[in-house]
Amino acid sequence: MAVFPSRHVAGFSLAAMVACGVAVAASGDARPGEKTRLTKGESEMAEHPYVGMWVTDDGHVRHELLANGRYDEARGDRESAYQGRYAVNGTHIDYWDDTGFTADGVFVDRNTLHHGGMILRRR
Repeated sequence: MAVFPSRHVAGFSLAAMVACGVAVAASGDARPGEKTRLTKGESEMAEHPYVGMWVTDDGHVRHELLANGRYDEARGDRESAYQGRYAVNGTHIDYWDDTGFTADGVFVDRNTLHHGGMILRRR
């Protein structure tokens, strides 16, 4: 089961996260590098049309959304610069980095993702 800090994450309260089956560390600290074991419900959440590779036009940022609800982002020559869990709700995506950082984005169409001030396109 995933472990995240015990504060609001991407607008979700601790109670909401626990209700959805997300485990929170008692210390309030995320456990960097811990592998996420997804429940059946979480795996079903990852079944959406956006799984795959998303890349900025200059190729600097390569953002892979994996079918298991995890993401792996490379920046320049730094492979796996950021890794974590994500959830898609409609066209909105929320990210929880393994270090505790959070972010979000919007799929403006089936081939374009706006995330963190960047525009990524499906590859």
